[in-house]
Amino acid sequence: MWGEAALQEAQAANKPILLSVGYAACHWCHVMAHESFEDPETAAVMNELFVNIKVDREERPDIDHLYMSALHAFGERGGWPMTMFLTPTGEAFWGGTYFPKAEQYGRPGFVTVLRSVAKAFEADPGRITSNAKIIRDALSQAESAGGELLSLAFIDSLAAQIADYVDPTNGGLSGAPKFPNTPIFELLWRAGTRRGEPSYRHLVNLTLTRMSQGGIYDYLGGGFARYSTDERWLVPHFEKMLYDNAQLLELLALVYRGTGNELLRARASEIVAWLERDMTQDGAFCASLDADSEGEEGKFSVWTWDELIAVLGEDNTTFFATFFGATPRGNWPEEPRSRRVNILNRLDAKPAGAEDEARLAPLKAKLFAARERRVHPGRDDKIMADWNGLTIAALVNAATALGKPAWIKLAARAYRFIVATMQYSDGAGERRLAHSARAGVVVKPGLALDYAAMLRAALALHEVRNMAGIELPAHDYLGDALAWAHAVEAHHTDPRTGFLAMSADDTADVILRLTPTADDAIPNAQSVYLAGLVRLASATGDDAWLKRADALFAALASAVRANPAGHAGILNALDLRLRGLEIVTAGSERQALYEAALAIPFSDRMVLDLDSADALSPEHPAHAQLATAGTAAAFVCSGNACSLPVHDIADLDAVFAR
Repeated sequence: MWGEAALQEAQAANKPILLSVGYAACHWCHVMAHESFEDPETAAVMNELFVNIKVDREERPDIDHLYMSALHAFGERGGWPMTMFLTPTGEAFWGGTYFPKAEQYGRPGFVTVLRSVAKAFEADPGRITSNAKIIRDALSQAESAGGELLSLAFIDSLAAQIADYVDPTNGGLSGAPKFPNTPIFELLWRAGTRRGEPSYRHLVNLTLTRMSQGGIYDYLGGGFARYSTDERWLVPHFEKMLYDNAQLLELLALVYRGTGNELLRARASEIVAWLERDMTQDGAFCASLDADSEGEEGKFSVWTWDELIAVLGEDNTTFFATFFGATPRGNWPEEPRSRRVNILNRLDAKPAGAEDEARLAPLKAKLFAARERRVHPGRDDKIMADWNGLTIAALVNAATALGKPAWIKLAARAYRFIVATMQYSDGAGERRLAHSARAGVVVKPGLALDYAAMLRAALALHEVRNMAGIELPAHDYLGDALAWAHAVEAHHTDPRTGFLAMSADDTADVILRLTPTADDAIPNAQSVYLAGLVRLASATGDDAWLKRADALFAALASAVRANPAGHAGILNALDLRLRGLEIVTAGSERQALYEAALAIPFSDRMVLDLDSADALSPEHPAHAQLATAGTAAAFVCSGNACSLPVHDIADLDAVFAR
């Protein structure tokens, strides 16, 4: 495994390092592992010529990002498995992705590659050193900080450009493959809401609707696959990732609140059911489900016509197929076995009435039961602080939007696991987080996103702590949020740029601490932390956190302007900073007002429920009005001004809507 011991072994033997980076749900990672790493003859060559290190990119995203950046610097597109060749000190000098075991389509076989690289390392050390230096210099160039400040006008301009790129028929960004691109569609939704632009909101609703009708969605088990390989959302890459479903859960709930689209509400509920049934271990949430079962991608999820008939009978299969896109010939050519199969979908189905849905429900249940008897895809049961933090906050926010308090209990249970298992004190007595835990192995120190995501989770639970019926155990969620924000400032702030470095300053086994700023499939730490800082300033009444957010927004401006769509998450946090409203609820009989405040779209508000008047900073603009609260009041505040006290729910909704 990656670490100082492996690097020391390479240096002692003066051998180059063969680094393979992949992840549990990666199809081609499995292929390369089975073809080459598990082949005795290939393994013998690997062991003879290299010190071999395998890295789980989810367990060590800092290592993955470092060497993926190096691969890009070589002019390669990149992907997983990532195969990198390093000097004994860990500097990249060449790399690629998947290498077939035997020569194929003009690509050299893996053993040929191994012998060629080892020969070059031995015979031409000057060239190896030169390559490594070029890559190191490229990686060491910090992104420029500063530039013209960001604004709502800049976001509006980007939203107009995004709208032009959305597929008007299928939703999603035009073309294939199609990814959820959740931060981008959240930005479009926010812009549509802010500007009163119904076309923007329509495109977001269309995207989520078509995704929810497509084969990318698992109609039997719930949850969305990683992406669609086609432009219609029909054919998924079948792996399911925790982080995708966390982000989609939140967006589904938000858009449902604005549209009343019951399909989105149903999909959100089904995601949560899937999380609870298939993805929970020790109360926390596992990382992913594989695309493969029995060595074949999608085998668990697809159906032949005969398989459908065997479970449902001929008449029921014909009825079911009318609504789920199945045909005797199949709707997808399954290449590995040269046959056509059916991916369940409702992209072209006629609308189902209440009577149809009542008949379909038990048929889906039968198919689910039959599918449960199949060999299941592997589950990556790592518990990761960052992905769990994203999921915890999503469960809380979706619960307030959809009126599902039971989801908050799931969130709190996962939160307790992270705090109990993955929080530790470092040598200086500071509270720190680990990144992942599995089978008793805890990987630490944590990364910037671990703290940012768990900060957001802590603040979400702090906000709903007084909801009726959820019975959260007594816990200082706000204290946790403060501790993790302090840890970010102490260990992850890059002094050159002010950005967040992925790795902590006491991480001993990375040769370079990078400060990426753009969103990937997983939100970037900068964006999650910025939104957390805005909410932390509100929850604590301490403007120092707001000043830190403003400084980080300013530092990031140049990077954001250079690649706006890639920084949609940062712009969403900026929208919260500039437009987010605080709702202060006070008084002994405030419960109904408090819960009504929580039901207002979470993207635009922060709720401060006062257990006592002393809980509000004297500098807060609502403080002077608390005497007028009576037994129950809410104050809607923006900047340095608050509304007059609001005493009933209808008036609260009216004030917020202005």
